[in-house]
Amino acid sequence: MNKSSSYDQMADVLKSLAHPTRLRIVEQLSKGEKCVQDLHGVTGTDMSTVSRHLSVLKNHEIIDSRRDKTFIYYRLKNKFVLDLFPCMGSVLGATSKED
Repeated sequence: MNKSSSYDQMADVLKSLAHPTRLRIVEQLSKGEKCVQDLHGVTGTDMSTVSRHLSVLKNHEIIDSRRDKTFIYYRLKNKFVLDLFPCMGSVLGATSKED
């Protein structure tokens, strides 16, 4: 893989996370499996919107799912994505100190 396509792939992953609701979903899934109904309650958005956000995260292989009867449960597939949270916190902290 050449560097250009590697950068493109990294940018795609960052784009998939570049929404407050998706970040909130990732944070919730870091605590364990959740179904759409659970995530609907913590995100404050309707279930179809939660499902669309889950689809974006799943298409970029950040999350995975399993079916149990009528429910689909989502979980983090790649927990390394959680490393971005403290990194972004550091960036935001440094930015606020510069202002």
